[in-house]
Amino acid sequence: MAEGAEALAASVRDFVSGQQDGRAAELAAGLKDGSWTILQLVEALGFCLENTDPRTRGRGIQLLSQVLLECHSLLQEKEVLHLVLFYENRLQDHHLVIPSVLQGLRALSLCEVLAPGLAVSVLKAIFQEVHVQSLLQQDRYTVYSIITNFMASREEELKGLGADFTFGFIQVMDGEKDPRNLMVAFQIVRDLILKNYALGPFVEELFEVTSCYFPIDFTPPPNDPHGIQREDLILSLRAVLASTPQFAEFLLPLLIEKMDSDLQSAKLDSLQTLTACCAIYGQKELQEFLPSLWSSLRREVFQTASEKVEAECLSALHALSACLSRSVLSSDAEDLLDSFLSSILQDCRHHLCEPDMKLVWPSAKLLQAAASASLRTYHRLTHSILPLLLEQYNKHSQSSQRRTILEMLLGFLELQQKWGRVEEDESALLSLQETICSVVFSALTDPNVQLQLVGIRALTVLGSLQGFLSPSDLELVVDHLVRLALHEEDSQSSEAAMEAAGSLAPVYPEVFSGRMVPRLGEELQSEREEEEEGSRDLHSLRQRCLQALAAVSTHTSIVRETVPVLLQHLRKVQKGSEAGNAQNVISACRSLHRVALQCQQDAEGCWYYHRAVVPCLLAMAVQAATQESSHPLVSKALLEEEVLTAMVPVISAATTHLSPELAAQSVSHVVPLFLDGEVSFLPQNSFPCSFQPFEDGECLEPQRRLVSLLMAFVCSLPRNVVIPQQERLLRELLALSCSCNCPFTATAASKCFAGLVNKHPAGQQLDEILQLAVNRMEPGLAEGPHRTQALTLLLWVTKALVLRYHPLSSHLTDKLLGLLSDTELGPTAADGFSLLMAESPDVLHKGCHADVRIMFRQRFFTDNVPKLVQGFHGAGADVKANYLKSLSHVLNHLPKPVLVTELPTLLSLLLEALSCSDRVVQLSTLSCLQPLLLEAPQIMSLHIDTLVTKFLSLTSSPTMAVRIAALRCAHALTSLPTTVLLPYKARVIRALAKPLDDKKRLVRKEAVAARGEWFLVGSPGR
Repeated sequence: MAEGAEALAASVRDFVSGQQDGRAAELAAGLKDGSWTILQLVEALGFCLENTDPRTRGRGIQLLSQVLLECHSLLQEKEVLHLVLFYENRLQDHHLVIPSVLQGLRALSLCEVLAPGLAVSVLKAIFQEVHVQSLLQQDRYTVYSIITNFMASREEELKGLGADFTFGFIQVMDGEKDPRNLMVAFQIVRDLILKNYALGPFVEELFEVTSCYFPIDFTPPPNDPHGIQREDLILSLRAVLASTPQFAEFLLPLLIEKMDSDLQSAKLDSLQTLTACCAIYGQKELQEFLPSLWSSLRREVFQTASEKVEAECLSALHALSACLSRSVLSSDAEDLLDSFLSSILQDCRHHLCEPDMKLVWPSAKLLQAAASASLRTYHRLTHSILPLLLEQYNKHSQSSQRRTILEMLLGFLELQQKWGRVEEDESALLSLQETICSVVFSALTDPNVQLQLVGIRALTVLGSLQGFLSPSDLELVVDHLVRLALHEEDSQSSEAAMEAAGSLAPVYPEVFSGRMVPRLGEELQSEREEEEEGSRDLHSLRQRCLQALAAVSTHTSIVRETVPVLLQHLRKVQKGSEAGNAQNVISACRSLHRVALQCQQDAEGCWYYHRAVVPCLLAMAVQAATQESSHPLVSKALLEEEVLTAMVPVISAATTHLSPELAAQSVSHVVPLFLDGEVSFLPQNSFPCSFQPFEDGECLEPQRRLVSLLMAFVCSLPRNVVIPQQERLLRELLALSCSCNCPFTATAASKCFAGLVNKHPAGQQLDEILQLAVNRMEPGLAEGPHRTQALTLLLWVTKALVLRYHPLSSHLTDKLLGLLSDTELGPTAADGFSLLMAESPDVLHKGCHADVRIMFRQRFFTDNVPKLVQGFHGAGADVKANYLKSLSHVLNHLPKPVLVTELPTLLSLLLEALSCSDRVVQLSTLSCLQPLLLEAPQIMSLHIDTLVTKFLSLTSSPTMAVRIAALRCAHALTSLPTTVLLPYKARVIRALAKPLDDKKRLVRKEAVAARGEWFLVGSPGR
């Protein structure tokens, strides 16, 4: 024991006299492990606590306080009592001692065993003995922390102090300037109010002590470690000011005064605070100030040049109107809402009638902001405004003025959507139904395109208002939409009409399927029977019919009507012989694809679509292929590459969202069709010869092309669907991909093989198939007539395995890296790296259920870029470009944060790639460098001379895309530090004058933007 006491005394002396601050932690550890008690520590401190030197006393109390902060949870109730009394007494000590005393009290405020009454005693002592605002920031923060701790744990005791606690805190906070302390102080004030502490006669004082900071104009110092932003203080203060209606009589005059300020920040803060206050205020608080508030809001909206201020004014007006709408009135009270809305109408209504229409939009915005507050305000204002707008529409004859009025009308119609069904007894809409419809329909027939577009939007809104349009109106709506979609010259109106039809079709499926679809079908039928003259117009009409049929297919019942029409059109096109057949089929496929996307989320519609479309497309394609095999002179539009490519997304979209059970049902028909020629499930399955796409024979080449459709189907199936005869199918695809002379067919077979391999469960079967593929590829790549096909297969299989992290992927990637030095296949192999890294549109992406692991690109980069760099340095001059192209493709698809970290080691190669004559390498490298200039300016600054020279040189490239990319990079250079750029400013501005006269508009546009930014380099305020 004696040794322990000596060690304790020695540690105390070291801390107090030897200024060894680390002893405090040792003493706290000793207290925790029981080496000594708090009483023994106090006794050991006796010599310094009674010392006449305030510095020595301060060190002693500092040591005790630091130990208590570590060990406050170990204290007993009696110990806490004595310590509190000691510390309260020390508050009267020398000012040098006070900071340490406050730290001790903060430790004690955290004690759970604090006896009742002590919290009040401590706060009273602080309020009486300490002039808080004369303390340093950290010590003031300690006082706020003590108050916060007590408010959290001793709320009822503090409330027993009544308004004295509020007054004491006001004295503590008064004059606070530090933002760190203000954040805590504002929270304390908010808690005082929200937790119903007694404010007594000190409401105004509490308001004054906080509102003196409004509006906040704090700007944090650079590299501020505390991270307090101006916005944090603004929100914290606003939470206080908008926390109680008791502040209203003081706050509202202040807000009105600040709204009239010349500072935009003050205006915005005032308006946002007013909006926040309206959530808790009632009519009583607002009554006296409503005229002044409305006057300020009106003036700002009418006069401001700031969109931000205008938007906040409108939000505040909305909040005021909502607040007045919520207030419950006694029978004899004045209805402030009615008088407030009357003021708004009185000041805004006449502007809607002015011939020059200068203040039309500000007035309309004010009216709409108030009308959107509640159903009551909406009815009150629309009863007055809607008839006026309709009258003004008919009064004005100019399309531009009519458009403005109709847009205002549309704003009020859109507000009605918020309240749902149109109520018969109150709504001004129903009483004006006929007039509104007449105005909207007249806009649809106006020759002015902009007026038509507003009319179409209005029509969409009217259609969405349940019960507003009568059956005869709906028929007229459909007629207008058909006319605009098909026959309106301007494509904007046509597209808008189709979008409107798509929006309204789910609301009125019977009307659209019974009236619009037959009309479109008739148009499609009749235009095919027209004479050849005017064929361009007919082609445009046909296109629009197909687009409209797709656009309106937004409901399952309509899909059942439109799909047969589209398929019937396809069949007729297939039988035709005109030159544009391929384009017609592609247009029909695009429409079918859009329908597929629109019904994917509806299981019933998706299955109907799949059963109707997939067999039909396959039947038509098989018919064309078998006819071509036996009668080569028959029209073969369906066998052209672009047509089959257009059919792929249709079949894929029809398959991806099938349930596993339905997909299994479908796959049991499709796979036997390709493997065994089983055509019984196809409609109209009488074909000129058997369908054998995997058999040998030159005459079967047309049939082999249809493997692309097999790919679209099987590669889009969910992963858990079992594919019948999968091993046989994989072997057939492998053989076809390596031996077919047609690049299109070979690529389709390779993609199909890769898509199946990617989803194949791991195991012996997969290993055998992959080994078979490697055995076929390696000889094919070495020599022979099918090297390109073997390379295509290698690329797709590598991608399939890279995506799923298969171990064989590294072996295949090495094989690909080796081909970069091949003079014949090297450029194609280099382009293949783009295929490996990019998102594939038809197979091997998540949308078709492929096995895609996260961060596969980063992994590929880590494993292979060092090999690419090494290969580049060891390659001959004739193949170096292949390595640069590969590297450029990999980096271009890499997430930018990863690329930035690797940039220092790779930048020299990227700069060398800019000197490569290959346009693809140039474009890919420029696309890679542009974001890096913005995200890694310090690294890029080191190479500024090379970058400027290369970019300016490429602005004269013969390829437009390269010129545009180079100009964008020259523009991005301006994000580098000004000191780096200034020596090059004159040279760049001079060089960028040439592309200003480029023959391509897009190049000129980029040149103007880049040159303008370079002119500003070094200018003040930039």
